[in-house]
Amino acid sequence: MSEANSRNVTVIGAGVVGMCCARWLQRDGHAVTVIDPVAPGESCSFGNAGIISAGSVLPLAMPGILRKVPGMLLDPLGPLTIRMRHLPRLAPWLVRLLAASRRQRVGPITDALRALNAPAVDAYRELLGPADFGDLVRHEGLIYAYESEAALDAEAEEWAMRTARGVHAERVGREELRQLEPALGPEFACAMFVEQTAHAVSPLRMVKTLAGKFLADGGEIVSGRVDGFDMSAQGPRALHGDCGAREVDALVIAAGAWSHRLAASLGSRIPLEAERGYHVTLPDAGVALRRPVSYAKRGVIATPMEMGLRIAGMVELASLDAAPDYRRARVLLEHARRMFPGLRTDGASEWMGCRPSLPDSLPVIGRSPHFAGVFYAFGHGHLGLTEGAITGRLVAELVAGRPPSLAVEPYRVDRF
Repeated sequence: MSEANSRNVTVIGAGVVGMCCARWLQRDGHAVTVIDPVAPGESCSFGNAGIISAGSVLPLAMPGILRKVPGMLLDPLGPLTIRMRHLPRLAPWLVRLLAASRRQRVGPITDALRALNAPAVDAYRELLGPADFGDLVRHEGLIYAYESEAALDAEAEEWAMRTARGVHAERVGREELRQLEPALGPEFACAMFVEQTAHAVSPLRMVKTLAGKFLADGGEIVSGRVDGFDMSAQGPRALHGDCGAREVDALVIAAGAWSHRLAASLGSRIPLEAERGYHVTLPDAGVALRRPVSYAKRGVIATPMEMGLRIAGMVELASLDAAPDYRRARVLLEHARRMFPGLRTDGASEWMGCRPSLPDSLPVIGRSPHFAGVFYAFGHGHLGLTEGAITGRLVAELVAGRPPSLAVEPYRVDRF
């Protein structure tokens, strides 16, 4: 990009999506500033399962989810639950979620997820560069383990939806499963192995590596919170908040679960809620895994990382400001003991993070319909790490005025 076409771009949010946006924009020749009250990668990006999955194409709401809602309300420790006290405020979002679960909508949503996730690994390889990619990412696939052939057969339709969209999934029996991951408990009878999956050895270090490259190449990271904007007819011209008075040229909102509050002040009301997830990390688990393993029935993923074995999962729909319910982290630990007999749990750490979730399971990526200099990059739910690099590339293309490398219509901010 020529110097005449470069812009001063402010990115609000220093999680994986925000730092990917900042790095791609910087590589395009823009002067970029990132603003966040938390250090890069230390909010929701800190605690994810580390999965970069081209095969994650199914939305949160599938046909038949309505039958499961009573169980979500009655079982506070189930894999997907709704906090009762927040139900009145969540009700409009849940209505949209149920609408998105209709068969005629699930197909297009799945197509849009596949389009976004298919290039995920290659996008990180390009953004990080060969050396850092090789240091931070392992490409060993993902195992979805089942306790019986019948349990796997019950999900045949879901697997058919994946394979119809180019996700290669291999069914493996008990003996081959033991060869792939000998540490897995004997009660698991079969699995689906998806080769098109990589994982980060440390999601935090990945984001901090991006931040380090960004700073080394002249980027600026400011610690502070943005609460609002000074507006002109053309859009925001300056920021409000404890980051000081800062003028704005182009603006990218990538503030995760807090993004909708900023978008609303810019005329775009987004039905975003916190899809809260939990993890337990075991520094000395005594379990040797080559790749992540999902306990399919429970929605739990065990990922080998450099700081130990991370057990992540759960979807809890509740307010952004609600206190964590760490009983859910302890449920993860119980599932992990079933997965891996003899698991060592000394030194376990617990964590909860608020993932920004939209009811159709698609993120918002694109230009504001109101202001030409405002761009959105948020709402990735539990796929933020998977979709971070490709989202950043799309945002950089849009800021530059280039045709995006994939159609962004399904992710437009005004689709609701």
